[in-house]
Amino acid sequence: MCAAIENPAKCEMRGVIRFLWAKRLSAADIHRELCAAYGPNIMSEGVMRRWVRFFKDGRTNIHDESRSGRLSVVSADLIKKIDEKIRLL
Repeated sequence: MCAAIENPAKCEMRGVIRFLWAKRLSAADIHRELCAAYGPNIMSEGVMRRWVRFFKDGRTNIHDESRSGRLSVVSADLIKKIDEKIRLL
């Protein structure tokens, strides 16, 4: 048995799903292949099936789409101020 690949990027796994789907593997076989390469807890079969459905529906992008949500509160100015305070200690 091969060693599991640790900490893969989400887009890497989605690319593998897309590749295996293009090779006409079933969803169950794709999930088995993912678990064999990345370990048993890498992705639920439900999430993997959702990505297969996206690709069947014509999606080609394997990256997360941008969405609205809470913006980051960390700015370059805030980092600079914190660095200055730390140096004073």
